[in-house]
Amino acid sequence: MAGKVSSDPNIFLLPDIGEGLQEAELKEWLVKVGDAVEENQNIAEVETDKALAEIPAPRSGVISELCGEPGEMMKVGEPFVKFEGAGGA
Repeated sequence: MAGKVSSDPNIFLLPDIGEGLQEAELKEWLVKVGDAVEENQNIAEVETDKALAEIPAPRSGVISELCGEPGEMMKVGEPFVKFEGAGGA
């Protein structure tokens, strides 16, 4: 998965999931605020016009904010998840 990277290491932006589409519908969070996650652990399911995809965590850390609700259309490059701490475990 490619895409923009936030200048704040605690903010993970919704990546381009490789289909060239600019938005995806958030189907389900697989984590909640306060959860400790490992790098590459699936944290959400999103659906585009072409596929259902799981989004992995870009790093290990503790989730401090989920930036969308199931059913919401989210734009590629917008904040998706925020982490606690100094960033980059």
